Amino acid sequence: MTGSTTTPRERYRQQVRDEVKEKAWQQIAGSGASALSLNAIAKQMGMSGPALYRYFANRDELITELVRDAYRSLADAFIAAAADGGAGRPGLAGLAQVLRHWALADPHRYFLVYGTPVPGYHAPPDITEIASELMSVLLDACAEAAPDTAPDAGPHAFEDHLAAHRTWAGSRPDAPPSALHLALTFWSRLHGVLSLELAGHFTGMGLDPALLFAAEVDRLVPR
Repeated sequence: MTGSTTTPRERYRQQVRDEVKEKAWQQIAGSGASALSLNAIAKQMGMSGPALYRYFANRDELITELVRDAYRSLADAFIAAAADGGAGRPGLAGLAQVLRHWALADPHRYFLVYGTPVPGYHAPPDITEIASELMSVLLDACAEAAPDTAPDAGPHAFEDHLAAHRTWAGSRPDAPPSALHLALTFWSRLHGVLSLELAGHFTGMGLDPALLFAAEVDRLVPR
């Protein structure tokens, strides 16, 4: 059995970083990401501000770590679902359920990456690369499911636009415009329902958000 290659110092550093992230999520749950404060976290942990800055250089570095973890967890969930779905394609309905379960499991994590941007924060390029992994899985499913035209029958000016604007498609720039259109429609509509549900906007309306979400999925998945 091969032992750990990390040193006690490295393991301690990772433990402190993990605790900082845990405290950060608690702050976000209470006050939102824009109010995140490393000095407040340091006080909670019984450390000085300068001591904590040895683990995270600034607020943006901490936010980046949280955003990276969030995107990575969703990308991994999508990839796992694809692997279980046969031939790398779990189907759009399956991906929709993965997305909803992930969002409901931790609304604060969901809103950090899909909610209102944190003022003054700009994610580094590697975050976009992880997001592209999500889109690649989604586009694989859409390429399999998409008809020759977009979800609504007939020609679309937006499909013509997509033919020349497909850099967001990551590793699937060769996907047909119909698949690109379906992926964007699928992504935007489902996030719309999820955002309203998690923000509590359906409270008091007397409807079941799960059934609304399922109805949207049924309308979006080509027959």
